[in-house]
Amino acid sequence: MSTAYTVVTVAAALWVGFSAACAFFRAPWVVGPLAEYGVPRSWWPWLGAAKAAGALGLLVGLFVPVIGVLAAVGLVIYFVGAVVTVVRARAYAHVPFPLLYLAPVVGALALGFAA
Repeated sequence: MSTAYTVVTVAAALWVGFSAACAFFRAPWVVGPLAEYGVPRSWWPWLGAAKAAGALGLLVGLFVPVIGVLAAVGLVIYFVGAVVTVVRARAYAHVPFPLLYLAPVVGALALGFAA
């Protein structure tokens, strides 16, 4: 396990965990756009739970690699879905936001395979 992999994975997990907490605590800068995109309120806790599980899975993956890979793949699917949701809502200026979460997850996944 390389230092780069560990640092990127922990950073990605913290970043995604922050996003999950924002969903759980209904931070206005998160739930406002979700409402604009047409995401039902009943989905918000589930979306937060998916991100929290992914963040935890990334950390567990430092010790059980298959869990980390599965968590990273799940998060990649999640954030690609977020990009699609933003594009479908025609909120093109918001596309970079899910990409900011996607990038470190992809980096952790790539570094995990390289290690």
